[in-house]
Amino acid sequence: MRVDRFLSNLPRFNRQQVRLLLAERRVSVDGVAVSDPHHEVREFSRVCVDGEVLQPGKPARYFMLHKPQGCVSATSDPQHPTVLDLLDEPDKAELHIAGRLDFNTTGLMLITNDGQWSRRLTQPETKLPKVYLVETEQRIGPEYAATFATGVYFAFEDLTTQPAQLELLGPTRARLSIVEGRYHQVKRMFGHFNNKVVCLHRERMGPLALDRALAPGEYRALSENEIRQV
Repeated sequence: MRVDRFLSNLPRFNRQQVRLLLAERRVSVDGVAVSDPHHEVREFSRVCVDGEVLQPGKPARYFMLHKPQGCVSATSDPQHPTVLDLLDEPDKAELHIAGRLDFNTTGLMLITNDGQWSRRLTQPETKLPKVYLVETEQRIGPEYAATFATGVYFAFEDLTTQPAQLELLGPTRARLSIVEGRYHQVKRMFGHFNNKVVCLHRERMGPLALDRALAPGEYRALSENEIRQV
């Protein structure tokens, strides 16, 4: 939200007062005096006027986790362990998952409390690729790549998937890059050819690749550089 709109939404300031506060550089965001009315205020920003705290802010948190099999992509589940159970972090209830994975799908999972950041990762409009290693029950034919590149029709939703790239790695192994995240999308794309996916592993989301040093179930905080890449 723009800082002028943030301040105008408070009952104590009208628009004229907000313009004056900004012109006199009496407003600070994250410790820096601002005069630009378009300066962005986020839920994590600390906003002060004349030293008085109007929004205390809170730290944004970002984690990369190597999801193992048999783990639910949820914040809580009555029957199965969840990915949040793998994190030894305070206030885990404030975190959410950016791009879920099926129960037995492994690989890169990103967890954060920054909703705007996670939307940039997962919304189809951003066209950030999600890259999977796929192993199938039967051979992957040359016609798969051509079909995936033009899109696969899903009758249930009455839609055609966006173009995807397939790289063949072996008779039954491939690397698939998609820009969507529809329900069981990868399995359904291969199911178009009546070929069952027996192993699925996500290795990349956008610019972020799974850290090979992380064993299944392990996680680490993202670096500042990794956060800025999204």
